[in-house]
Amino acid sequence: MVIDHNFYMSLALAEAWKYQGLTYPNPAVGAAILDKEGRLLAVDAHKKAGQPHAEVEALKSAYFALTQDNSILTCQSSQEIHAFLLQNHNNIFHGASLYTTLEPCSHVGKTPSCADLVGALGFDKVFVGSLDVNPIAACGNQKLLACEVEVETGILKDECDALLEPFVMWQKRPFIFFKWAQRLNGTFDNGIVSSKDSRTHVHALRNVCDLLVIGGESVRADRPTLDARLVDGKAPDVLIYSRQKEFDRTIPLFNVPNRRVIISDSFDVIKEYKHIMIEGGEKLFELTKEITDRYLCYVAPTIGGSMHFQNANKFEILNSRKEAEDIILWMKRMRNNG
Repeated sequence: MVIDHNFYMSLALAEAWKYQGLTYPNPAVGAAILDKEGRLLAVDAHKKAGQPHAEVEALKSAYFALTQDNSILTCQSSQEIHAFLLQNHNNIFHGASLYTTLEPCSHVGKTPSCADLVGALGFDKVFVGSLDVNPIAACGNQKLLACEVEVETGILKDECDALLEPFVMWQKRPFIFFKWAQRLNGTFDNGIVSSKDSRTHVHALRNVCDLLVIGGESVRADRPTLDARLVDGKAPDVLIYSRQKEFDRTIPLFNVPNRRVIISDSFDVIKEYKHIMIEGGEKLFELTKEITDRYLCYVAPTIGGSMHFQNANKFEILNSRKEAEDIILWMKRMRNNG
């Protein structure tokens, strides 16, 4: 049987992109598992820091697919899933294959080592996209090889590296992304644009961001709260970019507990943070072009409004997916075009 390794890695990538930005300070990672006959058992991803890694989530699903044993579904933590699988696997993964966008971790920290677990379960082959750049967790491939697991690296490497880039940036400097919502005709004014699901996704991102940047004109006009209430999360600090320092302090964003609000006409304070989301329109878009790493756009299947981005910009789409009503795009700007 000829197996298309790129196809199965692409499934892992697509799943991981659903959680891009949400796993901070961990990387977004996806995994897929095939049985010894080449049948797909599971596709899963790391969803949040402190929760099981992608390989462990996929192993949990694959075990249930093979055994229909409900007991594993009660295991929630990485430690519980690891212990259960080591005690109950009965060699059901012998000859199976694992696809993972990132080299399995080698260290024991908040979660046990994924490389140790995969090696102990009798997998035949592991296909890896990106190598781990974190020296603490790296060298998982060597552990797998020591367990006589065949390892092949570089499967869809460029695509896996693109997924990993925010994590790489967090190790050295702030990662900054610009978020906006628009309709099919490109407008972003005249009321709420995106769906409730998209707004919930934004709140989930706010919950894990250190800092949110917004323009002073938007604060005065919209009087926002800029919290994470739709996911019962924490509200990030806020930088209001404004030359004018006086604001009505009854605007809700000023009254969120445990929040720092900075009003400044520079972006210097960003250096104090690691995971930063900019929410704004065309003016802030233009002002932040040289510091923004990625762009996140929610496209609603509606038309209306009148305000558009006027200046020409061209983007490379890194990932697109339909989430409920809207299309969500992760992109980077092609700097030689606008």
